[in-house]
Amino acid sequence: QLVESGGGLVQPGGSLTLSCAHSGFIFSLYPMTWVRQAPGKRLEWVSFISTDGTNTSYADSVKGRFTISRDNAKKMVYLQMNSLKSEDTALYYCATGSPMTAIETLSETLDQNPTRGTQVTVSS
Repeated sequence: QLVESGGGLVQPGGSLTLSCAHSGFIFSLYPMTWVRQAPGKRLEWVSFISTDGTNTSYADSVKGRFTISRDNAKKMVYLQMNSLKSEDTALYYCATGSPMTAIETLSETLDQNPTRGTQVTVSS
């Protein structure tokens, strides 16, 4: 089970750090992906991190502004978001696997888990 937190309302240019807590499986064996969904839009992958944290990747829309990290001992993955823009407004989710796998999994399971995600709203 994965639980996201840390969202909120922030002004443009501000920062937030999202957290994703995991339970139920050996966290360190799984790469992790952050995915977001803006109102009326499809799920969009944001960032990916390998099992040991040595490899990361970012969507072009957030590159240079967001940083993904993980703490395998605490079974946590984080997303540090800086220089936030209005277009970053979305529900943010974490999921296991590659970006493609994460989006597939979320697409199949979100209807059954309507409380998943943490809302980020960037507005003045």
